[in-house]
Amino acid sequence: MRWLITTAVALTLATALAVPPVSAGAPTDQLKAQVDRVLKLLDDPALKDKPKDKRVAVRKVAEDIFDFGETAKRSLGRHWADRTPAERDEFVKLFGDLLERSYISKIELYGGEKIQYVSDKIDGEQASVMSKLLTKTNTEVPIEYRMLKKGERWLVYDVIIEGVSLVSNYRTQFNKIIQTSSFAELVKKMKSRQEEMGSATDTARRV
Repeated sequence: MRWLITTAVALTLATALAVPPVSAGAPTDQLKAQVDRVLKLLDDPALKDKPKDKRVAVRKVAEDIFDFGETAKRSLGRHWADRTPAERDEFVKLFGDLLERSYISKIELYGGEKIQYVSDKIDGEQASVMSKLLTKTNTEVPIEYRMLKKGERWLVYDVIIEGVSLVSNYRTQFNKIIQTSSFAELVKKMKSRQEEMGSATDTARRV
């Protein structure tokens, strides 16, 4: 399930089929528009042999799709209130970087899965976009993108697949580490993971 959640987030950026419902609202329209931006980047011949530049460009679009700060806050749950401003800033940066690296690394593995938008629902400053992941074996997996309105933009803060939430998944992991050890230990583990992923990326570039 954890792999499926990460793949779904990646497919938000890499899907080749993004069909909005007939009565699509602003959340779906904006999500689809950003996906189209990524598709153009992936097909850009000027970036074909420049993986680093492509990654930077895709990360820029990711910042226009996801509200990493909100996702980080909700993932930390009740422990967020105990953090200092400096701790919050460090955590958001670490979390955002790890999440970006996780799904961006999946983009090159895209193998024909597609996302079809079904409907969206707006409730004040919050919205949900319902969609289906269409696998190569014709299996349909329901995916819900939960969004918040920031100014004129709708940003994703959670992805729910078959009832399993990205935020809840991370909150469970983070809470366990903090309760059995400390927040400092959580940050240490995140930094270690960041270094591992960075080393793996550098190795892949040299191959």
